[in-house]
Amino acid sequence: MINQETRLQALSSFLKSKRAKLSPEAAGFPVGTRRRTPGLRREEVAQLAGVSPTWYTWLEQGRAIKVSGSVLECVAVALQLNDDERKYLYALAMEASHVAPPLHEDHSEITPSLRHILQELRFCPTIISDRRCQIVGWNAAASHVFMDFETIPAEQRNMIRLLFTRKELRRLAGNWEHFVGGFLAIFRAYYGQYVQDDWYERFIEEMKNSHPDFQYLWEQSQVSSAPDVLLEFRHAKAGKMLFHLTSFQVQGNADLRCSVYTPAPETSTETKLRRLMEKQE
Repeated sequence: MINQETRLQALSSFLKSKRAKLSPEAAGFPVGTRRRTPGLRREEVAQLAGVSPTWYTWLEQGRAIKVSGSVLECVAVALQLNDDERKYLYALAMEASHVAPPLHEDHSEITPSLRHILQELRFCPTIISDRRCQIVGWNAAASHVFMDFETIPAEQRNMIRLLFTRKELRRLAGNWEHFVGGFLAIFRAYYGQYVQDDWYERFIEEMKNSHPDFQYLWEQSQVSSAPDVLLEFRHAKAGKMLFHLTSFQVQGNADLRCSVYTPAPETSTETKLRRLMEKQE
C-alpha cells in the first residue's frame, strides 16, 4: 500500500501545479509587480476557498491535517478543478481511493467481443490498455500508424514507457508533448483512483530517473479520464495525418480503456491510411 508520506507529497505537487496555472487577474486579484512566481499566492487561494491561510498552507505542504469533503469542495472551486481533478484531489487528500485488485498475469487476455470490435474499427487505429497503461490489445490500423506492438515483449508494452523510449513514436507526433500529455492525463487519473497501489509510485520514480523530460511533463500534466483531442501525426510513409482521439472505459469486470483514433473528417487521413494498409497487406 502506498505510504502516507508519498500520498501527501503527490497532493502537495498537484495543488502547487494548479495554483501556478491560475491567473490572478481572472480570479479578481491585482497582478501587481511583486509576484515572483506565476499564478495565485497561497493566501489568495485560501481567501477564495474561505479557509485560513495557515490551514491551506499546511494542506499544500502535504502535512497530515484533518480535512472534510465540504472544505475540499471549496478548495476545488477556488482552484477551478474539473470533475476528474476533483476526484483526484479527494483521493489524495482523504485517501478515498479504490483498493487495487491484482492485475491478471496474462496481459493479452481480452474478451472475444472486444477483439471483434477491434477488427471492425478497421480504419481507426485502436489500442486497449489496462489501468497501468499496459497495452493488452490493438488492431491492424494501430500497428500501421504507431508501431508493430507484436515485436515488443508483452511485459514491455506500456504506452507511457514506449512514448519515451521508442524514437518512432517521438518522430510520429507533430507535437510530441501534446501527444504524451493525453496519456499522462489518463495515467494521472488512474494514479489518483488507485493511490493505494504502490506500483504507480515505483513506475513514476523509474521514469523520472530514466527520462529527464518525464518529470517536467508529469508535473505539468492534467487529470482526465477521457480526453478528446486532435492530434497531428507525421507518418514516415503516409505523411501528415490528423486523428481525433476518443478514450473511454470498457464496460465489464476488467478495468480496461479503449483509445480510438478516428481520421479527421474533411482530410485525406483515411485515404492515406487505406493506402498504407493495402501496400503492406
